[in-house]
Amino acid sequence: MFLSYCTNIHPAETWSETFAALLGPTTSVARKLRRSQGDPFPVGLRLSALAASELLEDRCRIRDLRAWMEEENMLAYTINGFPYGKFHGGRVKENVFAPDWSTPERVGYTRHLFQILAELLPEGGEGSVSTVPGSFSGFVKAEPGRKAAILAAFRQFALELDQLADATRVDFHLGLEPEPLGLIDNTDNTLDFFSDLSEGASSDERGAILRRLGLCYDTCHFAIVGDDAATALGKFAAADIRLSKVHLSNALTADPKAPGALDHVAAFAEPVYLHQVVADMAEQPPLRFPDLPDALDHPEAAAATQWRIHFHIPLYASPKAPLGSTSTHLLDTARWLGNHPGRCRHFEIETYTFNVLPEHLRPGTVEELIISEFNWCNKHLLPIIAPGT
Repeated sequence: MFLSYCTNIHPAETWSETFAALLGPTTSVARKLRRSQGDPFPVGLRLSALAASELLEDRCRIRDLRAWMEEENMLAYTINGFPYGKFHGGRVKENVFAPDWSTPERVGYTRHLFQILAELLPEGGEGSVSTVPGSFSGFVKAEPGRKAAILAAFRQFALELDQLADATRVDFHLGLEPEPLGLIDNTDNTLDFFSDLSEGASSDERGAILRRLGLCYDTCHFAIVGDDAATALGKFAAADIRLSKVHLSNALTADPKAPGALDHVAAFAEPVYLHQVVADMAEQPPLRFPDLPDALDHPEAAAATQWRIHFHIPLYASPKAPLGSTSTHLLDTARWLGNHPGRCRHFEIETYTFNVLPEHLRPGTVEELIISEFNWCNKHLLPIIAPGT
């Protein structure tokens, strides 16, 4: 198995900015964490569309990247292809889903990421890219015709990726990442979507879809929508849906009825990222809000039994009541994987929110955060997922 952290935690959009982050904090973290010189340090790359284009326009840059990784004993095995463009320092919100899979821009960007991986990975290797869950639900609601275009694009891409895998002899797979208020965001609508992908396909086409398209299972996303990890993962396995990658992430919870709770939660309302909220109600279905300020402004939400908030907090964080975390979903995921060895080989820590974390959850440096998260995984998750590692 491979365990990395996602370099989307480092602000970088151009290739020069991205490489500077790899040369700086990524190298520092790798040198401090590497267990032995014989073990390559896995790197979870984040390349914007601009950085990916710059790499492919000048292949010398890819050769330089590969040579540097060999020198530093690193391995780039996965790329986070969810955020297409700017991801730090300004409003992202629902635009993180754009462009979606109904557009040639998203298809072309994802193609570029696999082309880059093909030059970085050895023959016989395995490479993954994670991507948006098709689209944002609001985009499809406004233009219902997008869904058919998205399904067609994924089907065609699976065939293309199957050809690339055969030509390079690298096991490539694309992981759709369900997220609250995405086109797919829970167990049931993910199962329905994958069923739609195979509808009308020939046996060869269905084989390519199952080989090359799978899920990036983000532990905090499924916790936020209230799904049970063992149930969800069991259903995906029964449907032959590939587990492409697991994003190890921890999200914020709150008891809104506790004194002062909403004041504590309000400290997490910030202008860059989308912080969807699911509020469990005692006698009615959960309330769902596109962003944290929407929940804070809604009079009924204060009467909920619990809020689950899409705000990535450190894996090791245990906020004091009335706040809490979704770390139990992380542990439940690890237990299921430990009982089903081989279901997934790609694991990525994804706490990209360092620069917007409230001060009480932010350690001194981003490197300290990353190292603490690795140490937490080594203590609490890896002995469950892969005993003996």
